[in-house]
Amino acid sequence: MSDKLFNTRDEPLASADLDVCRRVHEAVCTELDIERSGEKADSLGALIIELYRQGVHDEHQLRLLAGGQHG
Repeated sequence: MSDKLFNTRDEPLASADLDVCRRVHEAVCTELDIERSGEKADSLGALIIELYRQGVHDEHQLRLLAGGQHG
């Protein structure tokens, strides 16, 4: 029997994690004038979650990497 190694990227995000991603998503959508119910917003959300799962947990860094502006 082999031990299965779990990747942290496979773990579900906790509520606090989702809150961070949501705040970043809302901020970037506002900055870039993206309709939150559109395809661009969906892609942006997927990018933010992927970055978060890769270890980028700082909201400012997430915002910049997702295409947001300084500030």
